[in-house]
Amino acid sequence: MRDLEALEAAGVELHARPENWTALAADVLQGLLSTPKTLPPRWFYDAWGSELFDRITELDEYYLTRREVALLEAAGPQIVADARPRELVELGSGSSTKTPLLLDPMAEAGLLQRYVAVDVSASAMEAAAAALARRYPAAEIVAEVSDFTRDLGALARRPFTPRRMVAFLGSTLGNLQPVEVRAFLERVKPLLGAGDGLLVGHDLVKDPAIIEAAYDDDAGVTAEFNRNMLAVLNRELGASFDLSTFSHEATYNALLDRIEIRLRSNVAQVVPIPGLGLEVPFLEGESILTEISRKFTRPVIERAYAEVGLRLAEWYEDEDGWYALSLAQI
Repeated sequence: MRDLEALEAAGVELHARPENWTALAADVLQGLLSTPKTLPPRWFYDAWGSELFDRITELDEYYLTRREVALLEAAGPQIVADARPRELVELGSGSSTKTPLLLDPMAEAGLLQRYVAVDVSASAMEAAAAALARRYPAAEIVAEVSDFTRDLGALARRPFTPRRMVAFLGSTLGNLQPVEVRAFLERVKPLLGAGDGLLVGHDLVKDPAIIEAAYDDDAGVTAEFNRNMLAVLNRELGASFDLSTFSHEATYNALLDRIEIRLRSNVAQVVPIPGLGLEVPFLEGESILTEISRKFTRPVIERAYAEVGLRLAEWYEDEDGWYALSLAQI
């Protein structure tokens, strides 16, 4: 409640629906009662998780954010020139650290009218949205507190919606299975009209050793970030996870071109989750898959767009082919 009030006090237009807060319970029930156990990565990003992720992005091993930022710095003005958006909708906006790399060239071109930050965590958006409201006083800043993986109805185009660009940055598309990518793109497509664009970040296939190091740093920050998901369950659902009994693992699956992130229980244990009336048993060595991060090639992205009736309009890639941004249109 405090986070929502702070957003409104900062002059940020706030949209939040109570049904969004049932998402965590549904994910825990489905994921921890499955075999193998899973939890979706969106629950990494409470306020502390977002801070930890910001620290991860500064690690030597974690090249992804540096590569995407450098590409946005170099190509941002060209992206804006290609797409000509007056509204930027950012899915999974979090702390919005990269957002000005698109909003600045939009403002400089006299295009910026509206920015919509979409994230399941109000706390993660609180400082970011308020800062953007101060930085772009002439623009309308909206905080849409919702789970964009489930519900995009609030972002539907209306008769007077300005030309928009929907951004899905941070290589987050890689967190989705192929069937989930198709479902996601099918949900996003109705948000786009003629001339609108979808901008997506992609980590590209490369040496597996480079990829594994990015998700298992020597300082242990990624391990703390991974275990923080259990702290979220403890706080929000009254669970009793002992974080010290779970180890962080990151391994590259070359067959599927993806990194797989797990929390592995070091002991046999039963974890009560009173908020759900649930007890979850773990065998010694049993794991929770908390994240996958697929690595892409341009043909794979082109096919994914084509399957839902989108076309790859522009492709922006760094010099050595480590990272790319794609702009899709109807």
